[in-house]
Amino acid sequence: MWQAPPAAAPYPNEWLPSLDIPAPGAQNRLTVLFRLLLLIPQFIVLWVLSVVAFVVTVIGWFGALVLGRLPVFAADYLCAYVPYETRVNAYLMMTTGSYPPFAFRVPDYPVQVGLRPGELNRLAVLFRIVLVVPAAVVQWLLYAGWWVVGWISWLVVLVLGRMPQPLFEASAAVLRYRMRYTAYLVMLTSAYPKQLFGDEPGSDPEGKVSATRPLVMSGAGRGLLVLFLVLGLASAVTSSVTTTVNGNDDDEVKNVTGPLLPGPLPPGPPSR
Repeated sequence: MWQAPPAAAPYPNEWLPSLDIPAPGAQNRLTVLFRLLLLIPQFIVLWVLSVVAFVVTVIGWFGALVLGRLPVFAADYLCAYVPYETRVNAYLMMTTGSYPPFAFRVPDYPVQVGLRPGELNRLAVLFRIVLVVPAAVVQWLLYAGWWVVGWISWLVVLVLGRMPQPLFEASAAVLRYRMRYTAYLVMLTSAYPKQLFGDEPGSDPEGKVSATRPLVMSGAGRGLLVLFLVLGLASAVTSSVTTTVNGNDDDEVKNVTGPLLPGPLPPGPPSR
């Protein structure tokens, strides 16, 4: 029989999921050159794991409404899935040059995710899919903007053999926000995704743990984050306009097709 995990000890402040990545170092240019190709097996595995994660999350949602926390099996699986996804994304975004292993528990891998599932507000669980919408929009804009300039980032790392510090900071911020968004969506935390633009120096009670904990960003790193958001928004607007124009063109084509008979054109499809 499934049982709720033991109650977590209360924390003095709201605890956000943490991300630890070492400072950017030298990367093998050959693996940078073929980064997407090397990740194809990981993408396949990650897709399968994400399908399972969806099913587990749906079941866990019902369990959290009853128990006030995720069932043990759901918390265990999702606490393994979210770090796996984050490690793959970290390698994709070139914040690390170490290939992610095909395993859930990898304590010696450079990229580490800290999660502390515990008690949940049942009302927040009930409306989780609505509450998460603003964070979903932000993380989508960030990723879309990052992909717009992704080839430039890839070229920079390929030429330099390492990721420049401002680009590392911005990419790590995107990665961390995505991880926190996912953790909130699947109910591994009650803390809403925040601190996109980094942390204050000395804000982590454990002190300086890694290059991303705390994530203290420079002005250039924050500027790149703003650029990602702007480019993501521009990409969304452009895509919407293109879709609208193509839709209108399709309607026009439909309106003029058919036998050429005297008189007015036959009516087109009903307006949507």
